[in-house]
Formats: sequence, structure tokens, C-alpha cells
Amino acid sequence: MSTTEDYYSVLGVQKTASADEIKKAYRKLAMQYHPDRNPDNKEAEAKFKDINEAYEVLKDEQKRAAYDRYGHQAFAGGMGGGAGGNPFNGFDFTGAGFADVFSDIFSEFTGQGRSRARNYAKRGDDIRYDMTLSLEEAFTGLEKEINITTSQACDACHGHGTADGKEPPVCATCGGSGKVRTQQGGFFVFETTCPQCKGTGRVVVDKCKKCRGTGKERIEKSLKVKIPAGIENGVRMRVSGEGEVGKNGGPKGDLYVFVSVKPHKVFERDGADLFVEQPISMAKAALGGKFKLKGIDGEEIEVEIKAGTQPGDRLRLKGKGMRYMGTTDRRGDLFVLFKVVIPTKLSDAQKECLKKFEEEASVEEKSFWGKLFS
Repeated sequence: MSTTEDYYSVLGVQKTASADEIKKAYRKLAMQYHPDRNPDNKEAEAKFKDINEAYEVLKDEQKRAAYDRYGHQAFAGGMGGGAGGNPFNGFDFTGAGFADVFSDIFSEFTGQGRSRARNYAKRGDDIRYDMTLSLEEAFTGLEKEINITTSQACDACHGHGTADGKEPPVCATCGGSGKVRTQQGGFFVFETTCPQCKGTGRVVVDKCKKCRGTGKERIEKSLKVKIPAGIENGVRMRVSGEGEVGKNGGPKGDLYVFVSVKPHKVFERDGADLFVEQPISMAKAALGGKFKLKGIDGEEIEVEIKAGTQPGDRLRLKGKGMRYMGTTDRRGDLFVLFKVVIPTKLSDAQKECLKKFEEEASVEEKSFWGKLFS
């Protein structure tokens, strides 16, 4: 016997304390005086041994009754090792009682508390839907109806997967925790997924014939998805609660809509800006002019070509591009890139005009170089 102090006093409880109160007091003291928290502290080590000795007796109904009647003398022959003996002699540290308590303490150290049948209900899987839009649809936004293949709780078993439609019984192997513990080396407790229930905490014995024990059935479903104006290519939209049904009463997963915007035959997009390449003749590039361009919103835009426009020049039309995503009043810009077209076939009259143009241009060029080197 390592201590002559009253076991109830060691744990700081009354003699009328319940088993839960004794366990709670032990856990608090074990946490306080555990060797890992008090390295090289002989007094804490001795206290830790005393509270373990007291708890080993008081947690057991038969040992507690004997102690209440005879005190320390009840275990003088078998429990203790004398004042100089090992205070842990006769203690059943491999039993389920101490393993449960130590597992609780370890859980508090690691922040991972245990809960019964916590894994029974599981969230449903997410599902994906790929949607393709035109650039015009991306500009305006729309509400689009889609069809998806998903699941719902089996109406025959109410989602439990059992033949009688009731919750399956708690797993006898793990007691509903979904985990089993094994103890090695005295204090070390290891938790692994229960092989019987696969971590769910329950075992379906007689499976539902309709869903074959899965608890769900496949369905085709239609729903409307609102696409915001200005949506960009590659955006992923989340529709909460429209995924697969949860298992055993768990919440539904989500639906993710992946949006692809098709390339446009006229416009190229960069964020909220649009780009269009506009061919113009040599004459319009030189003399200037006007032309009409149809915008992404269908508006006819009159574009003015400045005289002397060069190949590759661009004109910025403010507020004529795409909408910024999720807005109706903010738009990017439209950039017109001018491409001067060189004719490959000319009439005799056109050739004659170009020759005269070239002669005059040559005179001006000679005059320029003459002045430069005179």
C-alpha cells in the first residue's frame, strides 16, 4: 500500500460520491499530476501513484464495498506490497476500466475527445455539373434549368439500409464509437477503425431489399440554376444541399456547377474587356471614315476611323465590353484593332491612281532626303 490516506480524501470526493463523480475527480487529478506534465517532479509522481491506487479500488464496486467495510486492511494481503513495495502491484492496468480513463486523458492532451456513434451519420457526396454558355449568355446572365443524377433516402428503409426500416443496432465490437483500442506497453493506447462496422458504429444485419443496404436510391432531378451576368470561363458555382443524400440521416452534399464560356466568332475576351479585329481598306486608313459595329449586347455602335490610321492601331470604346461579374451597371471596354487590308487584285484605273500616288510620294521623299543631306 503506497498511501495510508483515505482513498476518498486522495481523490477529493465524499464517501457518497457516485461512480461518475469518482471518475471525473480521478481524471482531473490524473491530468494535473501526470508525469508528462511534471517531469522530474518526485512529489507529483508520488501523488500520481496515490490517486491511481485510490481510483483502482473505488472504481470497482466489489473492491469499494470491501474498502468501505474494512478500510486498507481489506487489501493488506493482496493489493499492496508493503510500505516499501511497488504501489502498482495488484493493479489491473490492462483492464478496460483504466484503458478507458487513460484514453480519455490522452484525448484531452491531443484535443480529440471520444463520442459514441459519432460516425454513424455521414454527409452526402458532392456532385459536379458542367455547363457551357455562349458569350452573349455570359454577358446577360440567365436562369437555366438543368437535369442531374443524384440520390435520395430510400423510402423503404428511411435511409437506414435495414429490412425493418429502423436504425441498425450499435456495433458490439466497438460499442458504437467506430474505433477499437488496443493497449501496448502499459500506458500506450492505440485507436484504429473498427473492422466490424468500418467506423460507422452500427452494423446492418438484414439489408433492405430495395436499396441493398445502401440507404439511398438514384433519381433524376431537374432544378434551376441562376447564372450571374458577366460570369467568366472556369468559374465554379456552389449550390448548397443539392448533392448526394447524406448517409443515415447525415446532411446532403453540394452541387458544383463548372461554367465554360464558348469562344466567340467575333470577340475575344480578357476579363471584362472585349477585343475585335476590324479590317479596313487602304483608302479608309488614309482618308478616315466610319463604319457600324454590333456590340455584345446587340447595340449598333458607330465607329470613326481617323485619317492616317496605321495597321495595328486600336480604338478604345469605353463601357462597351462585358459586364463585371455579378453587376448590371459596370462594364469593361471594347477595343477595336484595325487591320489594313492590302488589295491583291487591282483594276487598270486603280493601278493608274496608285502610280500617280506613288510618283507624288516619291517627289516628297526625294525632297525630304535632299534637305537632310544638303
